[in-house]
This record gives sequence, C-alpha cells and structure tokens, in this order.
Amino acid sequence: MTLKHFTFDEFDSPDLPGSGQKMDKEFMEMLDKARTISGVAYRINSGYRTKSHNAKVGGVPASSHLKGCACDISAPTSRERYHIVRGLMAAGFNRIGIGATFVHVDNDEAKSGDVIWHYY
Repeated sequence: MTLKHFTFDEFDSPDLPGSGQKMDKEFMEMLDKARTISGVAYRINSGYRTKSHNAKVGGVPASSHLKGCACDISAPTSRERYHIVRGLMAAGFNRIGIGATFVHVDNDEAKSGDVIWHYY
C-alpha cells in the first residue's frame, strides 16, 4: 500500500520498532484521505501500542491502539483541531475523541460508532 502523507514508522510503538506495520490497512487509507481533506499536517503522537506501552501510558485494556486501528494526532490549536476533525469525518471516521492538544480517531468495529467524546 502506498500512502501519500504517512510512513508506517510514524505509528511504531516506542518499545517495538517496526510495529507500525501492524496498523490496519483500511484505517491507514482512511487516515491518508482525511489528511488530504484537512489540509494541515498530521503529527502522530501515538499509533500502534504494545500491551506494555499501552499500560505505561494509561491506555484502557481494550484500547483500539492495540489492534492498530487508532491513532492520536497532535492538535495544539483549536483551528488545527477543527481542520483535523472536519477531515476525519469527511473521510468516513465516526469515532473521534478530542483532547486539549490532540485528536484521537479509530475505526474499531467492535465499538459503537457515531460518537465524539472529550478528554479532561
């Protein structure tokens, strides 16, 4: 698969080099489309996570990051968050979490869709 905006190593769990290759292909294609629509750069804070790294960062046990179908995108300003969320929704994502400095997105089919939540 050829991506326009990303390399798989951007999604590596810090404790397992090369693990970005475990990212779900459909997720990555949707994310690449969202990036094109957004018109702003995406800096990936967290992509694929090993169980140990997920525990270290306080991730929930059933985190979609463990399946390779989620990522957190740096979004330090409200304008960037807006453009990122707009692009994600236009690309077909329907599970989005908004934090003060990041946007989480996943396409985990085992979880309810059509939701947006916020982190405190």
